[in-house]
Amino acid sequence: MLSKLAAQPSGCDPLDVVAGLRRRFESRGVPVSVIETHISWVLLAGAFAYKIKKPVRFGFLDFGTLEARRRFCEEELRLNRRLAAWLYIGVVPVRATPGLPAFGGSGPVVEYALKMHRLPPHALASERLERGRLDGEQLAAFARRLARFHEEVPAAPPDTDWGTPETVRGDAERALAGLAPLAPPAEREACAVLGRWFEARVAALAPHLAARRAAGRVREGHGDLHLDNVLVARGEVTAFDCIEFDPALRWIDTMNDLGYLMMDLLAHGRRDLAYGVLDAYLEASGDFDGLHVLPLFLVYRAVVRALVHALRSAAHVPGAGLTAADYLRLAQRLAEPGTARLLVTHGLPGAGKTQVARQLLERAGAVRLRSDVERKRLAGLPALADSRAAGDLYRAQASDATYARLELLAGDALRAGFPVIVDAAFLQRAQRERMRALAARLQVPFAILDCQAPLAVLHERVRRRQAAGGDASEADEAVLERLAALEQPLDEAERAWTLTVRTDEPLALAALLGRWQAAAVPRAAPGAAAP
Repeated sequence: MLSKLAAQPSGCDPLDVVAGLRRRFESRGVPVSVIETHISWVLLAGAFAYKIKKPVRFGFLDFGTLEARRRFCEEELRLNRRLAAWLYIGVVPVRATPGLPAFGGSGPVVEYALKMHRLPPHALASERLERGRLDGEQLAAFARRLARFHEEVPAAPPDTDWGTPETVRGDAERALAGLAPLAPPAEREACAVLGRWFEARVAALAPHLAARRAAGRVREGHGDLHLDNVLVARGEVTAFDCIEFDPALRWIDTMNDLGYLMMDLLAHGRRDLAYGVLDAYLEASGDFDGLHVLPLFLVYRAVVRALVHALRSAAHVPGAGLTAADYLRLAQRLAEPGTARLLVTHGLPGAGKTQVARQLLERAGAVRLRSDVERKRLAGLPALADSRAAGDLYRAQASDATYARLELLAGDALRAGFPVIVDAAFLQRAQRERMRALAARLQVPFAILDCQAPLAVLHERVRRRQAAGGDASEADEAVLERLAALEQPLDEAERAWTLTVRTDEPLALAALLGRWQAAAVPRAAPGAAAP
Protein backbone atom coordinates (compact mmCIF):
# COMPACT_ATOMS: atom_id res chain seq x y z
CA MET A 1 0.00 0.00 0.00
CA LEU A 2 2.90 2.37 0.64
CA SER A 3 3.58 2.59 -3.09
CA LYS A 4 0.16 4.21 -3.57
CA LEU A 5 0.64 6.82 -0.84
CA ALA A 6 1.32 10.31 -2.09
CA ALA A 7 4.45 12.04 -0.84
CA GLN A 8 3.69 14.44 2.01
CA PRO A 9 5.32 17.91 1.94
CA SER A 10 5.56 17.87 5.74
CA GLY A 11 7.76 14.79 5.54
CA CYS A 12 5.47 13.10 8.08
CA ASP A 13 4.92 9.46 7.21
CA PRO A 14 1.16 8.73 7.51
CA LEU A 15 1.89 5.28 8.86
CA ASP A 16 3.98 6.89 11.60
CA VAL A 17 1.04 9.14 12.47
CA VAL A 18 -1.31 6.19 12.85
CA ALA A 19 1.25 4.15 14.80
CA GLY A 20 2.06 7.14 17.02
CA LEU A 21 -1.57 7.80 17.87
CA ARG A 22 -2.00 4.15 18.71
CA ARG A 23 0.97 4.20 21.07
CA ARG A 24 -0.28 7.40 22.74
CA PHE A 25 -3.67 5.83 23.47
CA GLU A 26 -2.09 2.62 24.73
CA SER A 27 0.30 4.57 26.97
CA ARG A 28 -2.80 5.91 28.70
CA GLY A 29 -4.28 2.45 29.15
CA VAL A 30 -6.78 2.77 26.29
CA PRO A 31 -6.83 -0.37 24.14
CA VAL A 32 -6.75 0.38 20.41
CA SER A 33 -7.46 -1.60 17.29
CA VAL A 34 -6.95 -0.40 13.73
CA ILE A 35 -9.16 -1.22 10.75
CA GLU A 36 -7.57 -0.58 7.35
CA THR A 37 -9.31 -0.15 4.01
CA HIS A 38 -7.82 0.85 0.68
CA ILE A 39 -8.54 4.55 1.39
CA SER A 40 -8.50 4.98 5.18
CA TRP A 41 -7.45 3.84 8.63
CA VAL A 42 -9.93 3.73 11.50
CA LEU A 43 -8.60 3.74 15.06
CA LEU A 44 -11.03 2.24 17.54
CA ALA A 45 -10.05 3.69 20.92
CA GLY A 46 -12.34 3.39 23.91
CA ALA A 47 -15.78 4.83 23.16
CA PHE A 48 -14.64 6.61 20.00
CA ALA A 49 -13.50 5.91 16.45
CA TYR A 50 -11.08 8.13 14.51
CA LYS A 51 -11.14 7.84 10.72
CA ILE A 52 -7.98 9.05 8.96
CA LYS A 53 -7.90 9.24 5.19
CA LYS A 54 -4.87 7.79 3.45
CA PRO A 55 -2.92 10.21 1.22
CA VAL A 56 -3.81 8.20 -1.88
CA ARG A 57 -4.67 9.14 -5.43
CA PHE A 58 -6.92 6.90 -7.53
CA GLY A 59 -8.91 7.59 -10.64
CA PHE A 60 -12.03 8.21 -8.56
CA LEU A 61 -10.54 10.21 -5.65
CA ASP A 62 -7.58 12.37 -4.66
CA PHE A 63 -6.61 12.50 -0.98
CA GLY A 64 -3.02 13.40 -1.89
CA THR A 65 -2.73 16.66 0.06
CA LEU A 66 -3.39 17.53 3.69
CA GLU A 67 -5.81 20.25 2.62
CA ALA A 68 -7.77 17.76 0.48
CA ARG A 69 -8.04 15.34 3.40
CA ARG A 70 -9.30 18.11 5.69
CA ARG A 71 -11.85 19.17 3.12
CA PHE A 72 -13.12 15.62 2.56
CA CYS A 73 -13.31 14.96 6.31
CA GLU A 74 -15.55 18.00 6.64
CA GLU A 75 -17.62 16.90 3.68
CA GLU A 76 -18.03 13.41 5.15
CA LEU A 77 -19.16 15.00 8.42
CA ARG A 78 -21.73 17.18 6.64
CA LEU A 79 -23.16 14.36 4.56
CA ASN A 80 -23.44 11.79 7.32
CA ARG A 81 -24.99 14.11 9.87
CA ARG A 82 -28.04 14.18 7.62
CA LEU A 83 -29.00 10.61 8.60
CA ALA A 84 -26.80 9.81 11.63
CA ALA A 85 -26.13 13.10 13.44
CA TRP A 86 -25.62 11.35 16.79
CA LEU A 87 -22.82 9.18 15.39
CA TYR A 88 -20.57 11.91 13.92
CA ILE A 89 -18.83 14.21 16.41
CA GLY A 90 -16.50 16.42 14.36
CA VAL A 91 -13.24 16.85 12.46
CA VAL A 92 -10.20 16.97 14.75
CA PRO A 93 -6.61 17.91 13.82
CA VAL A 94 -3.67 15.63 14.58
CA ARG A 95 -0.72 17.72 15.76
CA ALA A 96 2.98 17.01 15.99
CA THR A 97 4.34 17.06 19.53
CA PRO A 98 7.83 16.48 20.98
CA GLY A 99 6.86 12.89 21.67
CA LEU A 100 3.96 11.21 19.88
CA PRO A 101 1.35 12.86 17.65
CA ALA A 102 -1.77 13.92 19.52
CA PHE A 103 -5.35 15.15 19.12
CA GLY A 104 -4.70 18.55 20.63
CA GLY A 105 -1.79 20.72 21.64
CA SER A 106 -0.21 23.61 19.81
CA GLY A 107 2.11 21.85 17.39
CA PRO A 108 1.73 21.95 13.60
CA VAL A 109 -1.16 20.00 12.07
CA VAL A 110 0.11 16.85 10.37
CA GLU A 111 -3.21 15.12 9.73
CA TYR A 112 -6.99 15.31 10.20
CA ALA A 113 -9.38 12.71 11.57
CA LEU A 114 -13.14 12.35 11.58
CA LYS A 115 -14.15 11.62 15.17
CA MET A 116 -17.16 9.38 15.69
CA HIS A 117 -18.87 7.51 18.47
CA ARG A 118 -17.92 3.86 18.31
CA LEU A 119 -20.66 1.57 17.01
CA PRO A 120 -22.26 -0.88 19.43
CA PRO A 121 -21.27 -4.54 18.91
CA HIS A 122 -23.05 -6.25 16.01
CA ALA A 123 -24.82 -3.01 15.02
CA LEU A 124 -24.40 -3.40 11.26
CA ALA A 125 -27.47 -4.57 9.37
CA SER A 126 -25.33 -7.21 7.65
CA GLU A 127 -24.39 -8.62 11.06
CA ARG A 128 -27.96 -8.44 12.31
CA LEU A 129 -29.18 -10.24 9.20
CA GLU A 130 -26.61 -13.00 9.63
CA ARG A 131 -27.84 -13.53 13.20
CA GLY A 132 -31.51 -13.43 12.21
CA ARG A 133 -32.08 -10.22 14.17
CA LEU A 134 -32.83 -7.65 11.46
CA ASP A 135 -36.35 -6.44 12.19
CA GLY A 136 -38.68 -5.82 9.27
CA GLU A 137 -40.70 -3.12 11.04
CA GLN A 138 -37.54 -1.18 11.88
CA LEU A 139 -36.41 -1.47 8.25
CA ALA A 140 -39.79 -0.23 7.05
CA ALA A 141 -39.52 2.75 9.40
CA PHE A 142 -36.10 3.52 7.91
CA ALA A 143 -37.56 3.26 4.39
CA ARG A 144 -40.18 5.86 5.31
CA ARG A 145 -37.44 8.06 6.76
CA LEU A 146 -35.39 7.59 3.59
CA ALA A 147 -38.36 8.80 1.55
CA ARG A 148 -38.55 11.96 3.69
CA PHE A 149 -34.78 12.38 3.41
CA HIS A 150 -34.99 12.19 -0.38
CA GLU A 151 -37.66 14.90 -0.38
CA GLU A 152 -35.57 17.19 1.83
CA VAL A 153 -32.14 16.99 0.15
CA PRO A 154 -31.47 19.25 -2.86
CA ALA A 155 -32.27 18.21 -6.42
CA ALA A 156 -29.53 18.15 -9.05
CA PRO A 157 -28.94 21.59 -10.63
CA PRO A 158 -29.91 21.73 -14.31
CA ASP A 159 -26.36 22.61 -15.39
CA THR A 160 -24.97 19.26 -14.18
CA ASP A 161 -25.04 15.88 -15.91
CA TRP A 162 -25.80 13.88 -12.77
CA GLY A 163 -28.51 11.30 -13.34
CA THR A 164 -28.80 11.82 -17.10
CA PRO A 165 -29.30 8.73 -19.28
CA GLU A 166 -25.74 9.13 -20.56
CA THR A 167 -24.37 9.20 -17.02
CA VAL A 168 -26.43 6.17 -15.98
CA ARG A 169 -25.17 4.21 -19.00
CA GLY A 170 -21.59 5.33 -18.39
CA ASP A 171 -21.71 4.28 -14.73
CA ALA A 172 -22.86 0.79 -15.72
CA GLU A 173 -20.26 0.50 -18.46
CA ARG A 174 -17.45 1.47 -16.09
CA ALA A 175 -18.59 -1.00 -13.44
CA LEU A 176 -18.69 -3.83 -15.98
CA ALA A 177 -15.35 -2.76 -17.50
CA GLY A 178 -13.78 -2.97 -14.04
CA LEU A 179 -15.40 -6.31 -13.25
CA ALA A 180 -14.73 -8.21 -16.47
CA PRO A 181 -10.90 -8.44 -16.20
CA LEU A 182 -11.22 -9.75 -12.65
CA ALA A 183 -13.79 -12.41 -13.53
CA PRO A 184 -13.22 -15.99 -14.73
CA PRO A 185 -13.77 -16.53 -18.48
CA ALA A 186 -17.32 -17.82 -18.07
CA GLU A 187 -18.30 -14.77 -16.07
CA ARG A 188 -16.74 -12.41 -18.60
CA GLU A 189 -19.35 -13.54 -21.09
CA ALA A 190 -22.03 -12.75 -18.52
CA CYS A 191 -20.53 -9.25 -18.21
CA ALA A 192 -20.72 -8.84 -21.99
CA VAL A 193 -24.37 -9.92 -22.01
CA LEU A 194 -25.18 -7.52 -19.20
CA GLY A 195 -23.39 -4.76 -21.08
CA ARG A 196 -25.72 -5.24 -24.04
CA TRP A 197 -28.69 -5.40 -21.67
CA PHE A 198 -27.72 -2.07 -20.06
CA GLU A 199 -27.30 -0.43 -23.45
CA ALA A 200 -30.77 -1.55 -24.56
CA ARG A 201 -32.52 -0.75 -21.27
CA VAL A 202 -31.02 2.72 -20.87
CA ALA A 203 -31.94 3.51 -24.46
CA ALA A 204 -35.52 2.39 -23.85
CA LEU A 205 -35.75 4.24 -20.55
CA ALA A 206 -33.91 7.39 -21.64
CA PRO A 207 -37.07 9.54 -21.87
CA HIS A 208 -38.17 8.27 -18.47
CA LEU A 209 -34.78 8.90 -16.86
CA ALA A 210 -34.64 12.39 -18.33
CA ALA A 211 -38.19 13.16 -17.19
CA ARG A 212 -37.42 12.03 -13.66
CA ARG A 213 -34.34 14.25 -13.57
CA ALA A 214 -36.40 17.20 -14.83
CA ALA A 215 -38.99 16.47 -12.13
CA GLY A 216 -36.33 16.65 -9.40
CA ARG A 217 -35.92 12.93 -8.75
CA VAL A 218 -32.10 13.12 -9.05
CA ARG A 219 -30.95 14.27 -5.62
CA GLU A 220 -27.97 14.35 -3.28
CA GLY A 221 -28.60 10.97 -1.70
CA HIS A 222 -26.50 8.53 0.30
CA GLY A 223 -24.84 6.81 -2.66
CA ASP A 224 -23.61 3.63 -0.94
CA LEU A 225 -26.64 2.18 0.80
CA HIS A 226 -25.66 -1.49 1.16
CA LEU A 227 -26.09 -3.55 4.33
CA ASP A 228 -22.59 -2.83 5.68
CA ASN A 229 -23.46 0.88 5.71
CA VAL A 230 -26.80 0.43 7.48
CA LEU A 231 -26.85 0.07 11.25
CA VAL A 232 -29.24 -0.63 14.09
CA ALA A 233 -28.70 1.51 17.18
CA ARG A 234 -30.79 3.48 19.66
CA GLY A 235 -33.82 1.42 18.70
CA GLU A 236 -33.84 2.34 15.02
CA VAL A 237 -32.26 1.63 11.66
CA THR A 238 -30.20 4.35 10.01
CA ALA A 239 -27.37 4.71 7.50
CA PHE A 240 -23.84 6.04 7.70
CA ASP A 241 -20.64 6.27 5.60
CA CYS A 242 -22.06 8.29 2.71
CA ILE A 243 -19.84 8.74 -0.33
CA GLU A 244 -17.98 12.03 0.13
CA PHE A 245 -15.17 11.78 -2.41
CA ASP A 246 -17.16 11.81 -5.67
CA PRO A 247 -20.38 13.82 -5.92
CA ALA A 248 -21.46 11.93 -9.05
CA LEU A 249 -21.82 8.77 -6.95
CA ARG A 250 -24.34 10.34 -4.56
CA TRP A 251 -26.20 12.78 -6.88
CA ILE A 252 -28.36 10.00 -8.27
CA ASP A 253 -31.95 9.02 -8.96
CA THR A 254 -33.69 8.34 -5.66
CA MET A 255 -34.59 4.85 -6.93
CA ASN A 256 -30.88 4.23 -7.50
CA ASP A 257 -30.31 5.01 -3.81
CA LEU A 258 -33.19 2.84 -2.58
CA GLY A 259 -32.29 0.11 -5.07
CA TYR A 260 -28.91 -0.54 -3.46
CA LEU A 261 -30.53 -1.50 -0.15
CA MET A 262 -33.21 -3.58 -1.87
CA MET A 263 -30.64 -5.38 -4.01
CA ASP A 264 -28.45 -6.29 -1.05
CA LEU A 265 -31.43 -7.70 0.84
CA LEU A 266 -32.33 -9.76 -2.24
CA ALA A 267 -28.72 -10.95 -2.50
CA HIS A 268 -28.95 -12.24 1.06
CA GLY A 269 -32.12 -14.16 0.28
CA ARG A 270 -34.54 -11.79 2.03
CA ARG A 271 -37.12 -10.93 -0.58
CA ASP A 272 -39.60 -10.31 2.23
CA LEU A 273 -37.46 -7.55 3.74
CA ALA A 274 -36.58 -6.07 0.34
CA TYR A 275 -40.20 -5.70 -0.73
CA GLY A 276 -41.24 -4.60 2.74
CA VAL A 277 -38.75 -1.75 2.30
CA LEU A 278 -40.13 -0.93 -1.14
CA ASP A 279 -43.71 -0.99 0.16
CA ALA A 280 -42.93 1.42 2.99
CA TYR A 281 -40.92 3.73 0.73
CA LEU A 282 -43.66 3.94 -1.90
CA GLU A 283 -46.32 4.50 0.73
CA ALA A 284 -44.36 7.45 2.11
CA SER A 285 -43.08 8.92 -1.17
CA GLY A 286 -45.79 8.09 -3.70
CA ASP A 287 -43.01 7.64 -6.27
CA PHE A 288 -44.69 4.84 -8.21
CA ASP A 289 -43.25 6.35 -11.39
CA GLY A 290 -39.87 5.11 -10.13
CA LEU A 291 -40.95 1.49 -10.63
CA HIS A 292 -40.10 1.82 -14.31
CA VAL A 293 -36.42 2.50 -13.58
CA LEU A 294 -36.05 0.44 -10.40
CA PRO A 295 -35.19 -2.86 -12.17
CA LEU A 296 -32.41 -1.06 -14.08
CA PHE A 297 -30.90 0.21 -10.85
CA LEU A 298 -31.26 -3.13 -9.09
CA VAL A 299 -29.15 -4.77 -11.80
CA TYR A 300 -26.64 -1.92 -11.74
CA ARG A 301 -26.22 -2.15 -7.98
CA ALA A 302 -25.68 -5.91 -8.15
CA VAL A 303 -22.88 -5.30 -10.68
CA VAL A 304 -21.35 -2.62 -8.45
CA ARG A 305 -21.34 -4.97 -5.48
CA ALA A 306 -19.83 -7.73 -7.63
CA LEU A 307 -17.04 -5.32 -8.58
CA VAL A 308 -16.39 -4.38 -4.93
CA HIS A 309 -16.06 -8.04 -3.95
CA ALA A 310 -13.88 -8.81 -6.97
CA LEU A 311 -11.51 -5.96 -6.07
CA ARG A 312 -11.29 -7.20 -2.50
CA SER A 313 -10.52 -10.70 -3.69
CA ALA A 314 -7.84 -9.43 -6.09
CA ALA A 315 -6.25 -7.52 -3.22
CA HIS A 316 -6.39 -10.66 -1.05
CA VAL A 317 -8.60 -8.91 1.49
CA PRO A 318 -10.19 -11.64 3.61
CA GLY A 319 -13.94 -11.83 3.50
CA ALA A 320 -16.84 -14.10 4.29
CA GLY A 321 -20.35 -14.53 3.00
CA LEU A 322 -21.32 -13.53 -0.54
CA THR A 323 -18.86 -13.37 -3.42
CA ALA A 324 -18.54 -11.42 -6.65
CA ALA A 325 -19.99 -14.43 -8.49
CA ASP A 326 -23.05 -14.39 -6.23
CA TYR A 327 -23.78 -10.76 -7.04
CA LEU A 328 -23.15 -11.30 -10.74
CA ARG A 329 -25.64 -14.18 -10.81
CA LEU A 330 -28.14 -11.96 -9.01
CA ALA A 331 -27.63 -9.26 -11.65
CA GLN A 332 -28.44 -11.81 -14.34
CA ARG A 333 -31.63 -12.89 -12.55
CA LEU A 334 -32.74 -9.31 -11.96
CA ALA A 335 -32.23 -8.53 -15.65
CA GLU A 336 -34.90 -11.07 -16.59
CA PRO A 337 -38.36 -9.67 -17.44
CA GLY A 338 -40.78 -9.24 -14.55
CA THR A 339 -43.90 -11.35 -14.01
CA ALA A 340 -46.73 -8.87 -13.85
CA ARG A 341 -50.05 -10.04 -12.39
CA LEU A 342 -52.92 -8.24 -10.68
CA LEU A 343 -54.70 -9.03 -7.43
CA VAL A 344 -57.43 -6.87 -5.93
CA THR A 345 -58.77 -7.35 -2.43
CA HIS A 346 -62.43 -7.45 -1.48
CA GLY A 347 -63.94 -7.02 1.95
CA LEU A 348 -65.35 -4.63 4.52
CA PRO A 349 -63.23 -2.58 6.94
CA GLY A 350 -61.61 -4.88 9.48
CA ALA A 351 -61.72 -7.90 7.17
CA GLY A 352 -57.92 -8.26 7.29
CA LYS A 353 -57.21 -7.17 3.71
CA THR A 354 -54.17 -5.08 4.58
CA GLN A 355 -52.53 -7.75 6.72
CA VAL A 356 -52.97 -10.49 4.11
CA ALA A 357 -51.82 -8.16 1.33
CA ARG A 358 -48.69 -7.27 3.31
CA GLN A 359 -47.76 -10.92 3.77
CA LEU A 360 -48.42 -11.69 0.12
CA LEU A 361 -46.38 -8.78 -1.24
CA GLU A 362 -43.36 -9.82 0.84
CA ARG A 363 -43.61 -13.42 -0.33
CA ALA A 364 -44.35 -12.61 -3.99
CA GLY A 365 -42.13 -9.56 -4.46
CA ALA A 366 -45.12 -7.39 -5.31
CA VAL A 367 -46.09 -3.73 -5.24
CA ARG A 368 -49.04 -2.78 -3.05
CA LEU A 369 -51.45 0.12 -3.59
CA ARG A 370 -53.55 1.05 -0.56
CA SER A 371 -56.80 2.94 -0.96
CA ASP A 372 -56.47 4.32 2.58
CA VAL A 373 -53.13 5.89 1.64
CA GLU A 374 -54.00 7.10 -1.86
CA ARG A 375 -57.31 8.55 -0.65
CA LYS A 376 -55.37 10.82 1.71
CA ARG A 377 -52.63 11.54 -0.83
CA LEU A 378 -55.30 12.90 -3.20
CA ALA A 379 -56.38 15.21 -0.39
CA GLY A 380 -52.80 16.37 0.14
CA LEU A 381 -52.42 14.48 3.41
CA PRO A 382 -49.76 12.04 4.65
CA ALA A 383 -50.79 8.45 5.32
CA LEU A 384 -51.27 8.80 9.09
CA ALA A 385 -52.84 12.25 9.07
CA ASP A 386 -56.27 12.92 10.60
CA SER A 387 -58.44 13.58 7.57
CA ARG A 388 -61.49 15.00 9.37
CA ALA A 389 -60.47 18.58 8.57
CA ALA A 390 -60.49 17.68 4.87
CA GLY A 391 -64.08 16.46 4.98
CA ASP A 392 -65.53 12.98 4.54
CA LEU A 393 -63.00 11.12 2.39
CA TYR A 394 -65.31 8.09 2.26
CA ARG A 395 -68.09 9.94 0.40
CA ALA A 396 -68.95 8.70 -3.09
CA GLN A 397 -67.13 11.44 -5.02
CA ALA A 398 -63.90 10.96 -3.03
CA SER A 399 -64.15 7.18 -3.45
CA ASP A 400 -64.57 7.49 -7.21
CA ALA A 401 -61.42 9.62 -7.43
CA THR A 402 -59.54 7.17 -5.21
CA TYR A 403 -60.45 4.15 -7.33
CA ALA A 404 -59.57 6.01 -10.52
CA ARG A 405 -56.14 6.75 -9.07
CA LEU A 406 -55.68 3.12 -8.00
CA GLU A 407 -56.49 1.97 -11.53
CA LEU A 408 -54.00 4.43 -13.02
CA LEU A 409 -51.20 3.45 -10.63
CA ALA A 410 -51.89 -0.26 -11.01
CA GLY A 411 -51.62 -0.03 -14.78
CA ASP A 412 -48.34 1.84 -14.52
CA ALA A 413 -46.84 -0.68 -12.09
CA LEU A 414 -47.99 -3.62 -14.23
CA ARG A 415 -46.40 -2.07 -17.30
CA ALA A 416 -43.18 -1.78 -15.30
CA GLY A 417 -43.29 -5.58 -14.88
CA PHE A 418 -44.29 -5.91 -11.21
CA PRO A 419 -46.95 -8.08 -9.59
CA VAL A 420 -49.49 -5.67 -8.11
CA ILE A 421 -51.84 -5.96 -5.14
CA VAL A 422 -54.54 -3.31 -4.86
CA ASP A 423 -55.58 -3.16 -1.21
CA ALA A 424 -59.06 -1.64 -1.18
CA ALA A 425 -62.62 -2.67 -0.28
CA PHE A 426 -63.85 -3.04 -3.90
CA LEU A 427 -67.43 -3.32 -2.64
CA GLN A 428 -68.96 -2.17 -5.94
CA ARG A 429 -69.09 -4.54 -8.88
CA ALA A 430 -68.16 -1.75 -11.29
CA GLN A 431 -64.95 -1.09 -9.35
CA ARG A 432 -63.94 -4.73 -9.62
CA GLU A 433 -64.86 -4.91 -13.27
CA ARG A 434 -62.63 -1.96 -14.16
CA MET A 435 -59.65 -3.76 -12.63
CA ARG A 436 -60.51 -7.01 -14.42
CA ALA A 437 -60.75 -5.06 -17.68
CA LEU A 438 -57.38 -3.47 -16.98
CA ALA A 439 -55.78 -6.91 -16.56
CA ALA A 440 -57.42 -8.06 -19.78
CA ARG A 441 -56.10 -5.06 -21.72
CA LEU A 442 -52.58 -5.59 -20.39
CA GLN A 443 -52.81 -9.37 -20.77
CA VAL A 444 -51.81 -10.15 -17.19
CA PRO A 445 -53.34 -12.71 -14.81
CA PHE A 446 -56.11 -11.42 -12.55
CA ALA A 447 -57.62 -12.53 -9.25
CA ILE A 448 -59.84 -11.20 -6.47
CA LEU A 449 -58.79 -11.84 -2.87
CA ASP A 450 -62.03 -12.10 -0.90
CA CYS A 451 -61.29 -11.58 2.83
CA GLN A 452 -64.05 -12.77 5.13
CA ALA A 453 -64.70 -12.72 8.86
CA PRO A 454 -67.88 -12.57 10.99
CA LEU A 455 -69.40 -9.11 11.35
CA ALA A 456 -68.82 -9.13 15.10
CA VAL A 457 -65.09 -9.72 14.46
CA LEU A 458 -65.02 -6.79 12.01
CA HIS A 459 -66.57 -4.48 14.61
CA GLU A 460 -64.05 -5.57 17.23
CA ARG A 461 -61.09 -5.13 14.87
CA VAL A 462 -62.25 -1.65 13.81
CA ARG A 463 -62.67 -0.62 17.46
CA ARG A 464 -59.17 -1.86 18.34
CA ARG A 465 -57.63 -0.17 15.31
CA GLN A 466 -59.27 3.15 16.13
CA ALA A 467 -58.10 2.94 19.73
CA ALA A 468 -54.54 2.01 18.81
CA GLY A 469 -54.05 4.55 16.01
CA GLY A 470 -50.96 4.35 13.80
CA ASP A 471 -52.83 3.07 10.72
CA ALA A 472 -53.79 4.87 7.54
CA SER A 473 -57.36 3.57 7.71
CA GLU A 474 -59.83 5.83 9.51
CA ALA A 475 -62.90 3.69 8.89
CA ASP A 476 -64.81 3.51 12.18
CA GLU A 477 -67.85 1.43 13.09
CA ALA A 478 -70.20 3.94 11.48
CA VAL A 479 -68.30 3.68 8.20
CA LEU A 480 -68.32 -0.11 8.52
CA GLU A 481 -72.12 -0.16 8.87
CA ARG A 482 -72.60 2.27 6.00
CA LEU A 483 -70.34 0.30 3.66
CA ALA A 484 -71.91 -3.02 4.64
CA ALA A 485 -75.26 -1.65 3.46
CA LEU A 486 -73.75 -0.59 0.12
CA GLU A 487 -71.79 -3.75 -0.65
CA GLN A 488 -72.55 -5.60 -3.87
CA PRO A 489 -71.61 -9.26 -3.31
CA LEU A 490 -69.40 -11.12 -5.76
CA ASP A 491 -71.51 -12.64 -8.51
CA GLU A 492 -71.14 -16.05 -10.07
CA ALA A 493 -68.91 -14.83 -12.90
CA GLU A 494 -66.57 -13.09 -10.43
CA ARG A 495 -66.29 -16.23 -8.32
CA ALA A 496 -64.24 -17.76 -11.14
CA TRP A 497 -61.50 -15.22 -10.36
CA THR A 498 -61.86 -15.27 -6.59
CA LEU A 499 -59.50 -16.55 -3.89
CA THR A 500 -61.42 -16.67 -0.61
CA VAL A 501 -59.72 -16.58 2.79
CA ARG A 502 -61.17 -16.60 6.28
CA THR A 503 -59.09 -14.10 8.22
CA ASP A 504 -60.39 -15.31 11.58
CA GLU A 505 -58.61 -18.60 10.90
CA PRO A 506 -54.90 -19.44 10.36
CA LEU A 507 -53.72 -18.30 6.91
CA ALA A 508 -52.15 -20.85 4.56
CA LEU A 509 -49.94 -18.24 2.89
CA ALA A 510 -47.93 -20.54 0.61
CA ALA A 511 -51.09 -22.12 -0.76
CA LEU A 512 -52.71 -18.72 -1.27
CA LEU A 513 -49.65 -17.46 -3.15
CA GLY A 514 -49.70 -20.56 -5.35
CA ARG A 515 -53.35 -19.98 -6.20
CA TRP A 516 -52.62 -16.36 -7.16
CA GLN A 517 -49.67 -17.38 -9.31
CA ALA A 518 -51.90 -19.95 -11.06
CA ALA A 519 -54.52 -17.31 -11.95
CA ALA A 520 -55.37 -16.86 -15.62
CA VAL A 521 -55.45 -13.86 -17.91
CA PRO A 522 -59.06 -12.66 -18.28
CA ARG A 523 -60.58 -12.25 -21.69
CA ALA A 524 -61.08 -8.72 -22.92
CA ALA A 525 -64.63 -7.53 -23.39
CA PRO A 526 -65.77 -7.26 -27.03
CA GLY A 527 -64.58 -4.00 -28.53
CA ALA A 528 -62.14 -3.27 -25.71
CA ALA A 529 -59.19 -1.04 -26.56
CA ALA A 530 -55.77 -2.62 -27.01
CA PRO A 531 -53.17 -2.04 -24.26
